[in-house]
Amino acid sequence: MLAVVKQAGDGYTARFERMFDHSVQQVWAYLTDNDILPTWFSELRVGELREGGGMKFHMPDGGDVLDMPILEMKPQSVLEYTWGEDIVRFELCPEATGCKLVLLEKLNKLTDHTPKDLAGWHVCLDVIGALMDGRTIESRKEQWKQWFERYQEVIVGLRG
Repeated sequence: MLAVVKQAGDGYTARFERMFDHSVQQVWAYLTDNDILPTWFSELRVGELREGGGMKFHMPDGGDVLDMPILEMKPQSVLEYTWGEDIVRFELCPEATGCKLVLLEKLNKLTDHTPKDLAGWHVCLDVIGALMDGRTIESRKEQWKQWFERYQEVIVGLRG
């Protein structure tokens, strides 16, 4: 299912929802454990897991490391941090059959890069689900291409 992208105030939001047949603790580990993070997002690491701490994005070329401050952190529940000029927020909620994950990306503006990021987050969430279920996604790149095209259409529609 595509993220719901809509105007919100002066910016936009993209809301992804996923249900996992796994505990909040298991899903939280995928978001915060540096031994697990690289399995679904090779460039992302936790610096200090606390409000005021930060996430670290290691540029794929092996160069710079970007610091992304953590704006809100409630263990097993909320992780929010900056993402360039935007903000990403993960919310976890226990459900009878596992865990509901909501990823909310707060976008200051729509750019040509926006559908790339949205497709990337979409595939990342699919990869988390697959890994927790003991599966793999054959070609993340092929998956990304398909979702990128769909998110491009969404962004074009919002721009009018």
